[in-house]
Amino acid sequence: MAVDSLDTRILRLMIEQPRTSVREYARLLGVARGTLQARIDRLERAGVITGTGPRLSPSALGHPVLAFVHIEVTQGHLDEVGEALSAVPEIIEAFSITGGGDLLTRVVARDNGHLEDVIQQLIQLPGVVRTRTEMALRERVPHRLLPLVESVGRDASATR
Repeated sequence: MAVDSLDTRILRLMIEQPRTSVREYARLLGVARGTLQARIDRLERAGVITGTGPRLSPSALGHPVLAFVHIEVTQGHLDEVGEALSAVPEIIEAFSITGGGDLLTRVVARDNGHLEDVIQQLIQLPGVVRTRTEMALRERVPHRLLPLVESVGRDASATR
């Protein structure tokens, strides 16, 4: 989907000021509320905007340990294992991948012992052959999308 400069400005505001009303966004951008709402609706339909809920901190929820667990799966069992992973609350993301392993999960834990317990739970899932764990030491670039949004907006403007 092409994102124009107004879309970019809307997305920037939504990222920087997520609790602001549509009316206030329209005022800040100098556009009609109906125009703004139509743009937001279009961005949602196109899958650009996928949610509006709060971003939560696993660390503040008592889970400061972050690890990436690669999971190798028996051929033909990827869907089953993927479904089973959704029942493990400490798994906050899981992706099918290429390369070393079949799945990559982002796992949070209370401490190293808890992480070991979660990994042991994963190893026991039917279809899991082995796991490999890498622990995060420090976040260097927090999850962000604004630089990408701005880049896409610049690229769209340049092609017009």
